[in-house]
Amino acid sequence: MAASPHSPNSTFRRLRGQHSPAEFAALVRRAAKEIGETVSCDARYIGRVESGEIRCPNYAYERVFLHMFPGRALADLGFAPREAVRGRSAQREPDPDPFFPLTPSKESDVLRRAFMAGGSATVAAATLSLTLLGDTRRFPARAGESEAAAVEDAVRQIRLLDDRHGADALYRRAAEPLRTAYALLDAGATRQSTEDRLHAGAGELAVSVGWLAHDSGRFDDARSHYAEALATARVSGDAGLEAHAFSNMAFLARDCGRSREAVRAAQAGRRAARSLGSPRLLSLLALREAGGWAGLSDRKACEEALTRAHTEFSRGPAGADPEWMSFFGEAELESLESRCWAALGEHARAARHARRAADLQDPHFARNVALYTAELAGDLARAGAPDEAAWAGGRVLDLLDEVHSTRIRAMLSETARTLIPHQRSPRVGAFLTRHASA
Repeated sequence: MAASPHSPNSTFRRLRGQHSPAEFAALVRRAAKEIGETVSCDARYIGRVESGEIRCPNYAYERVFLHMFPGRALADLGFAPREAVRGRSAQREPDPDPFFPLTPSKESDVLRRAFMAGGSATVAAATLSLTLLGDTRRFPARAGESEAAAVEDAVRQIRLLDDRHGADALYRRAAEPLRTAYALLDAGATRQSTEDRLHAGAGELAVSVGWLAHDSGRFDDARSHYAEALATARVSGDAGLEAHAFSNMAFLARDCGRSREAVRAAQAGRRAARSLGSPRLLSLLALREAGGWAGLSDRKACEEALTRAHTEFSRGPAGADPEWMSFFGEAELESLESRCWAALGEHARAARHARRAADLQDPHFARNVALYTAELAGDLARAGAPDEAAWAGGRVLDLLDEVHSTRIRAMLSETARTLIPHQRSPRVGAFLTRHASA
């Protein structure tokens, strides 16, 4: 039976089964890819469906859901008829943007579309331009629910595009929505609940833009954005945002060679996350700490942190897992452990973990597939397996037609330099030639 306007969609919840919302969202994205659709499904979208907020999906999601559950109609999935939701004939209703399942008002729709630009691999998050709301070219006197939703959707879209294409094409264009988000926050909100959403959304947007700077090699910019997110978290008392900011700060410190700072930031993140009820978040922070200890060549402390990471990860997903952690699964755990062993000089052991990471990664996350494979290539080169390293490096070059990441290209260049003494090998020689031309 279809869900009523204000009742939860218990049918859809039963269909999700034992999967967490984030895990089920990954299954939706995978199903979409199988049939050539593009949807930005995440844990929040699944929550909106199950709460009854989304009474009927847009046409893209409809095709995906019917592909996932063959032989069923939308009503069998707990949805209301489209004409009952839209108040008009389904045949006359234009297909909405697949990134945004339902747009409750013209204002909300304009804000969302003003934040984003859809399309090809080079298209990125665009400017939030409130001028589209009218000719006044001014912000609203007080931010409302539509503005808060637009900020949240900007975060989601940036993460989606980064997963697929990497940071290089995104960073500079994503900075303008961040400035606008903080301008909205400064203008104040109509309700305290809206202001809380704006604080959280602006902080998460700062982390996301910081990550784009980080991944594209702009470390000073990344540090500034992460600090901005941390300050926002402290002002609003948002422990989840604080833990996220510290997690990324630890990662950045490790990449900058400041290993002790990485340890301290990860430990600060763990203190912030203790009360949140998310073992997966504690696992990630333990891995960040392990990376810092590895950079300090403290094998014992690194192994202790890795043990904590695996223990927390084994507790499984939880409803309190943050939405931004959708990337963190077994593949990412293997990758982060691989980096620890590489930092400790155990490259063969690192290669085993990197290989598992690449094999386990959902193809939807194209950037991560490229990253893990680049790690594998580097580990193999240093472990004395040049032909295998060249093969892995060739796979990364294939992916770099779609993924634009300075960090991954730098890793591959380092692997190429390591392989130069083996260039007489036909496979290594072919890789080096191809890399040089790329």
